This record gives sequence, C-alpha cells and structure tokens, in this order.
Amino acid sequence: MMSLDPDDPRPPYQQVANALRAAILTKKLQPGEKLPSGTELAKKYGVARMTVQQAIRVLRDENLVVSRQGSGVFVRERTERPVELRPHVEQAFEEANVTLDFAGFSGETLNGMLQEPLDKIRIGRLRPESIAIRILVPDMTQPLALPRRVEDLQDDPAIRERANRIMRRSVGAIADAVHELGDLGLVKTTSVEVRAHQAAPTFKLYIINRGQVFFGFYPVVKHTVRIKGEPHELYDVMGKDAVLFHYSITEDQDSTSSQFVAQSQDWFDSVWSSISREVEL
Repeated sequence: MMSLDPDDPRPPYQQVANALRAAILTKKLQPGEKLPSGTELAKKYGVARMTVQQAIRVLRDENLVVSRQGSGVFVRERTERPVELRPHVEQAFEEANVTLDFAGFSGETLNGMLQEPLDKIRIGRLRPESIAIRILVPDMTQPLALPRRVEDLQDDPAIRERANRIMRRSVGAIADAVHELGDLGLVKTTSVEVRAHQAAPTFKLYIINRGQVFFGFYPVVKHTVRIKGEPHELYDVMGKDAVLFHYSITEDQDSTSSQFVAQSQDWFDSVWSSISREVEL
C-alpha cells in the first residue's frame, strides 16, 4: 500500500489525482492503458473508493482519462491519426449491433478501414447480428467552395465530376461488401444509406456505435490532378492529413467528452433529416 502523506494539506482525492497524473504524464501509464479498478486504487492508496472516484473525476475533467461504461477507466489517447482509428472501427464490429455514421468528403478512407472487419465476418471470426452504416457526403453535382481551381478560384465541373467518381466508387464498394454479408446469411440485418448535402467539406466525423466520436478538420491544400490526361491545379481537402480527436461517452453525462459525442450525433441526425438528399448507388 502507498499511504498518502499525512502532512500534505491537500485533500486525499487531490493527492491521488496528482499521483495518477504523474504516472500518466511520465508514461508509466501509457495512452490507451486501463487503470486499476476503483477497489484496487483505494487499496493501493489507503483511501475510500469515493475518494478514488473524486480523483478520477479530476483527471477526466483534465481530459487525461476516459471512462467507458462496462469497461473501466482508460488513459486517454490524446490525438489519433487516421491509421490509429482502424482498431476502434474493428473493435466496434465485435458488438452484436454495429452502427457507424460518417460525414466527410468521399468515404475513401472509411472504405479501406472496413475491409478487415468485413473479411473477419466472412471467415466467421466476427458475428454481428446487424450492421447499419450512414454516410453524409457533399453534393458534387453542384458548385461548392471546395474543390476550386487555383488560377481563379472558380468552380470547375470537371474537378467536381472527378470528386464525385471517387465518392461513388468508395461508398459503392462499402454498400456492396456490407450487403453481400447479408445476402450470404452471415449478418441478419444490413443497411448502407448515403445522403448528400450542399455544404463544403471542412471536417470528417466518425460516430461509432453511438458511443465514440473521431473528429478532425480537413486542411486545404494545393495540388495537381490529371483529368482526361490534362493537369488541373486545384485547392482541395486532404483527408490523410487530418488529425482526429477522440471522444467517448463516459459515466459522467455532463463531461466534455460525453457532451461532444451527444452533440455530434445531434448534428449528424439534423443534417441527415433536413438538408441532405438520398444518393442512389
């Protein structure tokens, strides 16, 4: 047992919070690592479980840890790049009912991330009962603020058509792969819905099983693409350069993380049911 300093004037919960904070900041507790249970921490520091809960609340408010219902308390993974999102998407497919809402530019990265969990379903390693995916993308049949020609910042239908082809190829592949699992009887219920809206893509958003959110801004970059053999210089969004921030619903519904997940879901649902239109695949 690591007894607290009786001469320390700070309340016991602050001392416990300070000890855990130091372990996190010095990487003795690694990002993503699960903390010992409340009972174990109470025994370790010689305090009541209520004191440990108060300490965890302090660390949660500082965005150092995240509480996951039914799983425990984990050191927060402060920021995640797209490649690190993959394990969270794959883990979501271990649930009986999988939901995934995506808002972004084309769904190209999402398509790549779904391949491994869908393959695991095909070989029987994962057995979800239902999969429901909703995808919100910009309507590239209409002029938008992005992408744009560099030379005069004007809309270019050829550039939009290229972006539209990328989007339809990506989301079409997702729909085909998911519906195939249903046709084969490997998943009881499958659905993939795609809707488009006329807002320029400025961020990407993943909502996983209505409990986790990954959010990141698209940087605007200048690059050159070839369309029918001709180079076109354009300002475009670059998904692979977007840093994603991770939020999870915690036991504290008033925490910043819980509220961000709830507000993200509300935003998605509101756009989905109001200014977007169905995309026929």
